[in-house]
Amino acid sequence: MVTKMTIKPNKILLIAGYLLRRAAGGGNAIDRNPLARLGSTCPASGRGELRCKAGLFLTAFAWGLLISPVWSQEVAAPEADREIKKADVLDWVDGLNASSRARRTESEKKLIEAGPDVLKWLPESGDRLSIETVERLDRIREKLTKIRTKNESKLEFSQIRLGKISNLGEALEAISRDSGVEFEHDADESIAVSPIPTPLPFWHALDFVLDAAKLDINFYGGDENTLKLIARAKGRPSRVDSAAYAGVYRIEPTAVTARRNLNQPDLSGLNVAVKISWQPTTTPIGLIIPVPQLSGRLSDSSRLKPQTTSDKIDVATNSDLAMSEFYLPMQLPADQPKTIKSLSGVVRAMLPGKRQTFELALSETAASKTIDAMTVTVEAVRKNGPLHEIRVGVELKNADRSLESHRQWIFENAVHVLRKDGSRADHLGYETYRQTSSGVGIGYLFDLGDTVGESTLIYKSPTAVIQNEVSFVIQDIPMP
Repeated sequence: MVTKMTIKPNKILLIAGYLLRRAAGGGNAIDRNPLARLGSTCPASGRGELRCKAGLFLTAFAWGLLISPVWSQEVAAPEADREIKKADVLDWVDGLNASSRARRTESEKKLIEAGPDVLKWLPESGDRLSIETVERLDRIREKLTKIRTKNESKLEFSQIRLGKISNLGEALEAISRDSGVEFEHDADESIAVSPIPTPLPFWHALDFVLDAAKLDINFYGGDENTLKLIARAKGRPSRVDSAAYAGVYRIEPTAVTARRNLNQPDLSGLNVAVKISWQPTTTPIGLIIPVPQLSGRLSDSSRLKPQTTSDKIDVATNSDLAMSEFYLPMQLPADQPKTIKSLSGVVRAMLPGKRQTFELALSETAASKTIDAMTVTVEAVRKNGPLHEIRVGVELKNADRSLESHRQWIFENAVHVLRKDGSRADHLGYETYRQTSSGVGIGYLFDLGDTVGESTLIYKSPTAVIQNEVSFVIQDIPMP
């Protein structure tokens, strides 16, 4: 909190009067005429009276200088802490169109400082706004949306609290409570699990619980919100000890393969197979591993370097499968070390923000809705044999890499039609009819009969993405 600190002469005099009154035994009230009170604490006449008054006043004045900033801070603090209201936001929005450039800049600054809560009160860009005002509003929305998405991401990756659990059932319930991830299993929920006083990231907490219950994960048996737990295979090492944790990711080496080509030594190499998992409900977009940033240290103290055949590893991601497998291409060591003591690198991706719901009436012409950085528009509703094709345009401001070659996430967004009677119609398929750097056009097929004009399209999607980069270090990988 930043509060204004000021020193005003009249306030110093008031404080001086207060101190003089306390010295004279006159109670706690602030004296509005401190100079008149000097005589009550000094001799009635002579030089002694003058010296006494001067000394008392200088002492009180000095104390007033010392505590006046504190006094002023106490008075100013409620203004600094006051809640931002719609009227404030609308006043600052009006200031974006002021004749004074200084006021326009100050209004933009105040709107950004007010935080993401003001987004719901910002006006849509329209013909009644000047070009500069529209540009400022776009900048404000962009900055506040990024802040809100980051805040939402922090919530999505919230710490798991296992301080009050005693068994498997309570542990899984606590993880679901803090993460939103559900579990399907046939294990005995009364299996003892020790509590952990310190909150842990999702994967670290889950691995601790699975180690205690001797369970593992079948990623192919779950879905976007559910993980399937199974009995652990014999010989399977501890999940906690064999993995590295980085942000929303769990990174575990699964195999090491060395090859030596006698005729073409340049083709020799060491491949480290890796399984990367992410927190379900938070599927990364455009996940890559930069190869030049891979580096390692072997048990014989020599360095482990990456191969130079490629610049990056593109890792496939899917919302229904919270993991992917790939290998890290490293150079073949000259000697025969027993272990890779450490292997480090970087994971880069875009992470989705909170999923929002767009409701668009099919009876309206070109129905459209904008939330954060995303605009969804019903561009056409047309007959296609016995079915209806609903053409939906999706545009994303500042799409960055999210719509380059990593569009699968947008095709996986949930889409259905809600009829007037409350029944739901799921789409029967789709095809893409437009792709640009900032959006896509998708035609969805529905069997709606005669109810299309009374129905509503429901489209659910993350409305913003943020760039994310985390470093990882895998330790003590046995060599073949």
